[in-house]
Amino acid sequence: MRNLRAVTAVAPALWGTTYLVTTELLPPGRPLLAGTLRALPAGLLLVALVRALPTGRWWWRAAVLGTLNIGLFFALLFVAAYRLPGGVAAVLGALGPFVVAGLAFGLLGQRPGARVLAAAGVGLAGVALLVLRSATALDPIGLAAAAAGMVSMSFGTVLGRRWGVPDGFAERRTALLALTGWQLTVGGIILAPAALLLEGLPAGLSLANAGGFAYLSLFGTAGAYFLWFRGVTTLPPAQVTLLGLLSPVVAAALGWLALGQSLSPGQLAGAAAVLAAVLLGAAPAPKPAPSAVQNATLVRSAAGAP
Repeated sequence: MRNLRAVTAVAPALWGTTYLVTTELLPPGRPLLAGTLRALPAGLLLVALVRALPTGRWWWRAAVLGTLNIGLFFALLFVAAYRLPGGVAAVLGALGPFVVAGLAFGLLGQRPGARVLAAAGVGLAGVALLVLRSATALDPIGLAAAAAGMVSMSFGTVLGRRWGVPDGFAERRTALLALTGWQLTVGGIILAPAALLLEGLPAGLSLANAGGFAYLSLFGTAGAYFLWFRGVTTLPPAQVTLLGLLSPVVAAALGWLALGQSLSPGQLAGAAAVLAAVLLGAAPAPKPAPSAVQNATLVRSAAGAP
């Protein structure tokens, strides 16, 4: 289980590279096109690899999950990115563990532990220190989009844990590849018309543009979401969402290393707080000590007593 948490953490780490790739390699001003080309080719590739379409109830389940996790989330994310400072959007996204904890309690009956809630609070404070800048006027549409996107992804995370993976596959990995492909395809189909209507197609793509889109589609989307959905369908939802706090830390670190963006002492403290929150929240819960009755039972069993 510990290895699964570490592998799942690779997904938000890959998502943290998105800002650098987008600003340095992709054509400017086309966020919906970027979302479409991230999701649709990756989804179609995975569906072609497993050569399986949804059956039965998984038709509507894949549609719901693909809408929540990809189509709706990407669209709202891009609206927020255009209307809000990145730091504000990141802090709203960091509220996800609290929303997931509430949804998991309502839909799955999983009561959030104090340790997980404390880790979420520390992580939220760390993200705020890491990404917030000076005060600025906040666009209400951008705030609503960021909040709705966070709720959409949180709801998709909890439903993914509740529904698990589709049956009928020889291996769980193949089922996860199929589930990932279905969701990415649905999300890409939702985003494509919006991209064509609102942005249109670019006049041409450079080699750098093509390389950026290829990286985001193969690694930042197909690979990352496969690892993410693998964790979502296995780990407690609140723990998975805490791992998502790694994304702004990786983005800030890459900005420092690759773009020469300086980090203040407060930002370094925020990054340390986020990492501490992830380690605290994702660590396995300690096993409760056996009660006096259980100890007595163990002693009698060891002695051969009935």
